[in-house]
Amino acid sequence: MDSAAIRLWILLLSIRPERTSRMRIAELSRRSGVAVPTIKYYLREGLLPPGELTSPNQASYDEHHLNRLRLIRAMIDLAQVPVARVRAVLEALDSDTLSLHERIGVVHRAVTPSRQLTAGDSARTAAALQVQELIERRGWAVEPNSPAITTLVETISVLRSLGQDHLVSFLDSYAEAVERFTELEVAAVASRDDPDQIAESVVIGTILGETLVASLRLLAQENISSRRLR
Repeated sequence: MDSAAIRLWILLLSIRPERTSRMRIAELSRRSGVAVPTIKYYLREGLLPPGELTSPNQASYDEHHLNRLRLIRAMIDLAQVPVARVRAVLEALDSDTLSLHERIGVVHRAVTPSRQLTAGDSARTAAALQVQELIERRGWAVEPNSPAITTLVETISVLRSLGQDHLVSFLDSYAEAVERFTELEVAAVASRDDPDQIAESVVIGTILGETLVASLRLLAQENISSRRLR
């Protein structure tokens, strides 16, 4: 994601929604920043629930529609999730049988694609064993088909093939550090008011959170390098 896109999302997140009971589609468009034709498209596709009819040709909308629009735009614009997958995510989010953890898991997987790199089979097998042992040591409750597992295995495989075994040896320390700040992230996400807001935070946090952590890491590397190697 380029810096212009990141600045746009920071601006959007800084705009707090106004409190009102009902609104026409033009007001929904103004407050959400989504064009009326796009809102009508989402209504036709079943991504956005219909409004309450006030006349044969008029409907009114509420805060739920506004939150749902923000979530849809976050998945489509920020995470580049195809419309068909967005529909599946929203169906899971509205499920009465899935727990909140399971519903948010569907959202997380939709915005976290597996990345296939260029490691060989033997290196991938060794990396898969190392990742499985790490998960067991830390007692992490994760699904075996999580796309993040595939990405981690591939990354470790490539690091080893490039002769960077010393970086792989820090895996437990990396995991411990990540777990500490992820506790804060999950607590912050869970403090939102409803599932749509929580899901929106998952989408935005997953995409922009990587940029945030990477930027802080680069700053820390520059600082430590300056003190130890200058």
